[in-house]
Amino acid sequence: MSLRDFLSKQFIDVIDWVEPEDGILAYRYPMQDREIQNGGKLTVRDSQAALFVNEGKIADAFMPGLYTLNTQTLPILTYLQNWDKAFQSPFKSDVYFFSTRLQTNQHWGTQNPITIRDKEFGAVRLRAFGIYSYHLMNPKEFYSKVSGTREVYRVEDLEGQLRNTVIGRITDTFAGSNVPFLDMAANQVALSEKLAAQLKPSFTDLGLSLDTFVVENLSLPDELQKVLDQRISMNMVGDMGRYTQYQVAQSIPIAAANEGGGAAGVGAGLGAGIAMGQAMMDALKKASPASGESGSASGSAIAAGTPATTSAEPKFCINCGKPIPRAAKFCSECGQAQQ
Repeated sequence: MSLRDFLSKQFIDVIDWVEPEDGILAYRYPMQDREIQNGGKLTVRDSQAALFVNEGKIADAFMPGLYTLNTQTLPILTYLQNWDKAFQSPFKSDVYFFSTRLQTNQHWGTQNPITIRDKEFGAVRLRAFGIYSYHLMNPKEFYSKVSGTREVYRVEDLEGQLRNTVIGRITDTFAGSNVPFLDMAANQVALSEKLAAQLKPSFTDLGLSLDTFVVENLSLPDELQKVLDQRISMNMVGDMGRYTQYQVAQSIPIAAANEGGGAAGVGAGLGAGIAMGQAMMDALKKASPASGESGSASGSAIAAGTPATTSAEPKFCINCGKPIPRAAKFCSECGQAQQ
């Protein structure tokens, strides 16, 4: 090395790093044509870690604090260099800084539905999404397996790997859980904890620590969700007879409000609907034991020659004159309310 080359070198007295923006996990300190002065200062701030790499080998790692670079603070590096001058001259080494703070609001989600076998619905396709957070825990492991010698390694560079790891673990968990979809959807907190416990070893293997994992939503594709909604509706209805009575009772005030005039068409439709509802109720009554007994009694009375009741005789609409059942409250032809 010529005297000019020696004088042109820059000796570093202070090594530190301030994150210029969010999302940086690893940063290589610029060392081209520069050497670290013996007795120089290394500042590692809270939420940071530093790593010295000499000739491609990891030498020393430093956690938050202020360090004076000498044989006491760099024993491994001193051994690797094997200097004759007991580390009195400047030295060259690559220095990497790592951000160890929490990386929050990381999103995961199933790009395609996961097909599982459900106890209640059979084979179903399931969607899920949520958030998680992590931090860099082991700089040596992260440098060796992930970031390497890159000048800058960002959160977004790792996002795809972590997201696919999460989805793969979720698929295995859902497929092997044998827990019905409705039970999983109702216990998302417990599901989140179970998935977090299964995911932590995968994060640790990369030098990371999984801090939180949240399942925000479990859902079925739209077509399956409609089927589930119909099933829920049928379960809520329960007694079809009472449901029909309720529907008929609800339609009476609407029909009464549309009496006469231009509303006759609407009333006619309502009248037809009520007649249909009444027919359904008659069918339900005939199917019940009590109705069966009374039907038998009526049959016996007819067989014995008992005159039929007058309730079976028709009456005529006061508006259009069409024959209607005597018990009808509305005309099935014009919808007119009857007295």
